Amino acid sequence: MASKMKMNGDNWHPGERAMHKLLHVSWPGNPTHEDLPPQLGYRVAESPLVAFAALDRYGRPWATIWGGEKGFCRPIARNVLGVVVSADVRYDPVLRGLFEVPVEGDGEEATDVVDEKDENGWGIWREEEEERDIVDDLVVKPEGGRIMAGLSIDLETRDRVKFAGRMVAGSVKRTAPGIADLQMVFQVNESIGNCPKYLNKKVIVPHTPKPRLASEGSGIPLPKDAVDVIQKADLFFIASKHGSESMDTNHRGGAPGFVRILRNEEEGREGGGLSIVYPEYSGNRLYQTLGNLQLDPYAGLAFPDFDTGDVVYVTGRTTILVGEKAADMMPRQKLAVRIDVTEARFVKEGLAFRGVLGERSPYNPAVRRLAAEQIHDTGAPAVAEAGVGLATLVSRKAITPSISRYVLRLKPNKRLRAWLPGHHVTLDFADHLDTGYAHMRDDDPQSLNDDFVRTFTVSRPLDPAAVDAEGYIREGFEPEVEITVRRHGPATGFLERWDGRRRVEIPILGFGGAEGFRMAADGADGEDVNVVVAAGVGVTPLMSQAESVLKAVGHRRGLRALWSLKAEDLPLAVDVLKTIDGLGEVTKLFITGGISDEEMGLVKRVQGLGAVVLERRIGSADVLEEGGKGKRKFYCCTGPAMMRLLLKWTEGEQVLYESFEY
Repeated sequence: MASKMKMNGDNWHPGERAMHKLLHVSWPGNPTHEDLPPQLGYRVAESPLVAFAALDRYGRPWATIWGGEKGFCRPIARNVLGVVVSADVRYDPVLRGLFEVPVEGDGEEATDVVDEKDENGWGIWREEEEERDIVDDLVVKPEGGRIMAGLSIDLETRDRVKFAGRMVAGSVKRTAPGIADLQMVFQVNESIGNCPKYLNKKVIVPHTPKPRLASEGSGIPLPKDAVDVIQKADLFFIASKHGSESMDTNHRGGAPGFVRILRNEEEGREGGGLSIVYPEYSGNRLYQTLGNLQLDPYAGLAFPDFDTGDVVYVTGRTTILVGEKAADMMPRQKLAVRIDVTEARFVKEGLAFRGVLGERSPYNPAVRRLAAEQIHDTGAPAVAEAGVGLATLVSRKAITPSISRYVLRLKPNKRLRAWLPGHHVTLDFADHLDTGYAHMRDDDPQSLNDDFVRTFTVSRPLDPAAVDAEGYIREGFEPEVEITVRRHGPATGFLERWDGRRRVEIPILGFGGAEGFRMAADGADGEDVNVVVAAGVGVTPLMSQAESVLKAVGHRRGLRALWSLKAEDLPLAVDVLKTIDGLGEVTKLFITGGISDEEMGLVKRVQGLGAVVLERRIGSADVLEEGGKGKRKFYCCTGPAMMRLLLKWTEGEQVLYESFEY
């Protein structure tokens, strides 16, 4: 994250702008907050884990993971987080980097001597070490604060929030061998809520750590157990820095095995050392981590083992691989990162939590092996099997000139848990759209960094007959999946070009979605009113849930819909309100763009279905008059500009949202 980003304006640092240019990405403005909004602070407090990043005494970035229970990291004042947690005091590189202080030794000050430089002109330090340690109950107050970053993460809901700033003060007290209670005050200068891509669900439970260092010296080469942790990892955390101004903490996730070890040999000989390679999957395309690495190519990684509590920490120099260089290293990959590790630590039982695996992310691409691995093992495939089945395109209904409804029939390739109303489906269009590596593609430059994986909200409930008593798709059943989408980009353009005659098959990678965005159909959550605010095709989560919610809570009591729509999309409103009985009676339709005589006929049809039609934009009074404060929950699916207004209007209330921004 760059220092002092703003919600509006092009406030990117040079490294981020360089990555945007290199990868042909255009952003109208940086969406990062320059504070910690209450909604994001609440999400941090609800997360049982936070990955933190800090620098050691030599300026090297490291990452770690603290937590085990919700609430250990929470807002204690405006833009201030308080952290109270138990952690490994012996080997955790972030904790030691923050709290180590000089202690009595020979009385001499340490001297850092740059006696040679690497091939890039960076100094190689040879340290005359001073003795440093953590002193119990000493309040550490770094002058000006110490730069840090964090990533709160709730693996049960796949929610995460990034934040960065400075440690203002903190103290540590040892409570057992290798364990200490930590208290810290963190001033937040930047924050952003992130999408749940590539997060595999886990239930986190606290566990008392028993840290034991299982590596020697620089930690290179890694022992076999540490290699196993990396090779089975489906998640790691990465720390990067923007000079001395700011840091960033982020996660990278995928299927187990997505991180590859290029080499793991003794240092000091040809081909020696430890090098790790991971693929960069298509994400929100902010490129905050890669932007930092573009300018300051050093990173710290932490690989947690959720089964054992073991953890591998590494720090080293990174190389960003783009296009042909990425494909040469990892076939079929367009963007990857190589880390040449300078120090590693393998700590047994160093983490204060365990994790029980739940649902895998539907976004996870197939695991791709390194080209070097294929040379040495030609019998193994370069790409592992992924996905839950193959979908055949069955029908297309054009609703407006740019919006269509598609039905696909799924043939599962494994036992598949039934998806729920409000969930999304992830489709892989690569076989139809990926033409391979090209240095330039002026007709479609963004395709150079496109994995052609797309996610759409399922817009119709699953047929109950397809589900068995255990909540899985019945064996031999081929259920239908409906999506309602606007043409925007190559994947939806491909769907729109379908002529209805030729057979089109598309792999389905999986189903998923934020659990909190599903409205309770039985009223069990105690909410008096579910208020849905949607824009355009953002109504699709409501389309799949409205029928069951209306039947359960009653037409006027439990559900209200505020739907903003361009006049040209009025046929969608007619279609949706006609299809879902009773939805019109709880809907206010806000029409923008001017209504033609022909469209006035559609307005009358919508009114005939019970909806109130207003020819203007949604205002704060419209939102706040629905239900009563404390007795309502807002579900929002709009564009980023409208979403910022909604968060401002509803500050202090329960707001759940899906964003078009990522």
